[in-house]
Amino acid sequence: MQARLLFRQVFLVLGLGLAPWIVRATPADFELVATPADLAAYFPTYLANGYFSTMSSRRGTRATHAFMVALMDYTPGDVSRPALIPGWSGIDYFDGNAWLNRVSLTPAAFRDYRQVLDMHAGTLTTRYRWVNGDRGSDILVSTFVSQADPHLAATRLTLTPRFSGAVRLEFSLRLWPPPAYRFALARLTLAQMQAAVAASGQSLHAVAPATADRAPIWYPGQTVIDASGGSARRRMLWVRGHARHGLAMAEAVAVRFGLPPGTPPPVTRLVRTPHRLVLEMRLEVRKGETYTFDKFVTASRAGWGGGARTDAALVRAARRKGFIVLHDQHVAAWHRLWRPDIVISGDPPMQRAVHADLFYLLENSTADTAWPMAACGFSPNYLGHVFWDNDSWDFPALLLLHPRRAKSLVMFRYRTLGAAKARAKASGFRGAMYPWEADPEYGTDQTPRFAWRNAAREIHVNADVAIAQWQYYLATGDKTWLRHYGWPVIRAVARFWVSRVTYDTAAHRYEILHVVSPDEDYDDVDNDTFTNAVARKALRIAGQAAHVLGLAPDPRWARIAAGLYLPYSRQQNRYLDFGAGVAHDRKTWMGSTLAWLAYPPLDLHMSETVRRNDFDFALHALRTNGDDPNDMLMVMLSVNAATLGDAPAAYHWLQRSVVGFDKPPFDVRSETATNDTGYLLSASGGFVQNFIYGFSGLRVEGTGVEAVYPPVLPPVWRALTLRDIAIRGKRYDITITRDAAGVAQLQRTRLEHVDDR
Repeated sequence: MQARLLFRQVFLVLGLGLAPWIVRATPADFELVATPADLAAYFPTYLANGYFSTMSSRRGTRATHAFMVALMDYTPGDVSRPALIPGWSGIDYFDGNAWLNRVSLTPAAFRDYRQVLDMHAGTLTTRYRWVNGDRGSDILVSTFVSQADPHLAATRLTLTPRFSGAVRLEFSLRLWPPPAYRFALARLTLAQMQAAVAASGQSLHAVAPATADRAPIWYPGQTVIDASGGSARRRMLWVRGHARHGLAMAEAVAVRFGLPPGTPPPVTRLVRTPHRLVLEMRLEVRKGETYTFDKFVTASRAGWGGGARTDAALVRAARRKGFIVLHDQHVAAWHRLWRPDIVISGDPPMQRAVHADLFYLLENSTADTAWPMAACGFSPNYLGHVFWDNDSWDFPALLLLHPRRAKSLVMFRYRTLGAAKARAKASGFRGAMYPWEADPEYGTDQTPRFAWRNAAREIHVNADVAIAQWQYYLATGDKTWLRHYGWPVIRAVARFWVSRVTYDTAAHRYEILHVVSPDEDYDDVDNDTFTNAVARKALRIAGQAAHVLGLAPDPRWARIAAGLYLPYSRQQNRYLDFGAGVAHDRKTWMGSTLAWLAYPPLDLHMSETVRRNDFDFALHALRTNGDDPNDMLMVMLSVNAATLGDAPAAYHWLQRSVVGFDKPPFDVRSETATNDTGYLLSASGGFVQNFIYGFSGLRVEGTGVEAVYPPVLPPVWRALTLRDIAIRGKRYDITITRDAAGVAQLQRTRLEHVDDR
């Protein structure tokens, strides 16, 4: 009797759209919600823990694309691309008339629909009443990818039928077929690639709501299944495979169910098809009773985990612990991650936006590894490759909030230093020449052939890498790390710049010729100002690092840095984008990169007048030459305005970075407002940098973190707090408020607990 009463209580809670194990207060600014209005233009999110992932689906029950960190398909003739791992999130339900995942998703059939991404708990929960003719079922699905155990994920289906009768459920691993079309991007020129795409019946145009403009060539790679199996009696599935021409991987599934008292156990059988491995359950249900089905998943790959047998043992252990215990451990881990936070008083929409960007940065990063962050995270966009985004956009955003995660990003560059040295040698240079598009496992150059010229010339990435290494040392003060890991990278990059610069004897200066600007439509220019500025800083950093370590610096580093040309117009009293001989007249997605001279880790020293003139020119160029601007520019304009003390302008560009770029319903960032290249982590990182370094005026400098500019506070905000940030092993709250005169003031409060992030 007591057991039946408990199930009735569960049903009452489900009627309110909740489950008893998730009845906990989540602040509204940590929730992103999809309603029936979002179903027609649904831009999916994904759940991840830095190691593996799954995309969301509108129903919450469909098998979706899933990826594993740096598991790449290395098909000959192609560039590396992330291999799809078997889709593990699928659960299907047959109510006697139709399968849930195979009917049209309409408001009439899916009533009281609500899907919530709880960023505070790292959980996606979907609920609705599925009405199918004379049959109805209340559905609640909750899924998480564990932050407590990186090999583990789980999903729970809670089912309350409004009828009695026989039903079936399927718990599957989706075995994806090979790509329908393969393009040899390592061999095809631009014209050949465009012709091949057209011949396949596709086009390089974005398709709303969520298909990127380059999706036809950004398809995921393949995982080849070497062996698979399962046991109906043990309610388990397993697969063992490898990314095509790549590393080994494995997954395992275990299913557990909770039935009302008196319900006969389901009849289970194992079903194999070419594209699915399935546990099918048949059972009789009673109207108004509640049934729960838990699907536990474990995953591993070569170099991370023990393979198929270990995964099977882990998933059995997970099932023994149960969904509630594992979910509670996962939530506790997310709550610890949210202890450092950015707190805005007086602006709930902006608070929600910054929490979304922090959430995506956290679920795409790992602590104490040497894995990077791909440009678009756990998606095939930009082919899973690593760009300067890793060092210049994502790393600074994590550095003070989560230094152990930031450390993994710079350790990737140390781990792949050998590949960068080999590339420099092959290109006729010394030191290390990091690729524009690096493979996330090996660090090799994986730029498609149609972009080779850009890849050989967009070399500012090398300085970006060195600056990030130095920033990590400054923020942590870890001289041992600097000596063993940071210094080898910094020194090798400095050696590259020595071999790459050209000395102009007539002008008595050093120059860097034939480069691609960060505004990439300028693809063969001399003396790109941003490139020269970051190269100069990298050379100076090498000298500073040598001094810290008691080593003798190469005297050429200081000499070249002092003589490196930064194009400047005395007439206009501002910097130029390039050398004076380069016409600045193209329609681009940035208009100008002068705002990037204020990028916080560079922060090129200049007078306030020059800074204002640079900013004004950047705005003029955006109005006259901007074309579908990149979100990265919006965030840099906001930082630039903050350094000028212009709080309203800084807030305007911060808002501009949200409108059109944050895709509903889950605030997924796209590269531009129209190209649908989603999950762009550089834009998330830049947005977060606005708060840490822009409005605060803080910079990572010689003593750790210094207030270089006066803080600014947008009129709509009452306060801004950088909560629980780490500076050289100590933790602080940094708060910006207004004094009695309305002037923004910054206060730093030391916290008395150990930095364990």
